[in-house]
Amino acid sequence: MNIAVSIAAEELFTLGGVHITNSLFIGGCVSVLLMIVFVAVLARKKEVPGRFQSLVEATFEGGLQIINGVMQNMEHSRRVFPVAMTIFFFVLFSNWAGLLPGAGTIGIEGVHGGHATIIPFVRSTSADLNFTIALSVMSVLMIQVVGILTLGLRGYAKKFFVSPFHKPYVIGTVIGFLELISEASKLLSFSFRLFGNIFAGEVLLTVVLHLTPYFFPLLPLPFYMLEVFVGLIQAVVFAMLTVVFMKMAMTEAQH
Repeated sequence: MNIAVSIAAEELFTLGGVHITNSLFIGGCVSVLLMIVFVAVLARKKEVPGRFQSLVEATFEGGLQIINGVMQNMEHSRRVFPVAMTIFFFVLFSNWAGLLPGAGTIGIEGVHGGHATIIPFVRSTSADLNFTIALSVMSVLMIQVVGILTLGLRGYAKKFFVSPFHKPYVIGTVIGFLELISEASKLLSFSFRLFGNIFAGEVLLTVVLHLTPYFFPLLPLPFYMLEVFVGLIQAVVFAMLTVVFMKMAMTEAQH
């Protein structure tokens, strides 16, 4: 039986008319796991923190300082902090879920391309283009919301709609139109960057594992560690780009 690497997420079962794919299943598991962990940390918070609580607090404090280094305003940093850290943790553990033992190899029997294959139970959520597009839409929407809340609807609209009769006249109107196009292009930039890197990593690991299972059993290890690093970097990049774009959205137009 073959193990196929499909660009589309494979359906595992149907629940109430909703088709549950392996990437959606893992995304739900990651969400529940993160909620349980952080609720448990808050419920057991102590004045003298233990090792795990110290690690969590240091991670959040470090994240806030990094965000403030971009925003240069603690009030604004605290405003975007929940969104940025939620994106970071969810994308990080979604990326790493595809590296769990049995990912891509343990599943149910199915048919792919007319051949019997295995539909894996575990697949990285970030390797599903549907997820990366949905996350990109939410990120871009939050960028617009933050910009409107900071500058007001009229002030934020001035970044994109400039009268051709105001200095620098027609040039300002063209620049505003280009800014509007750039906002829409963020959807493609966000979604395909994350999807491409994680899906390519899955394909790489699958190929290496099938080529060297007996003769060079330790050869896949460096590639595995590389994908752990790539998963971390992609989570940081997605979260930090969101912060940078929010900073730009909060800045008044200067045509």
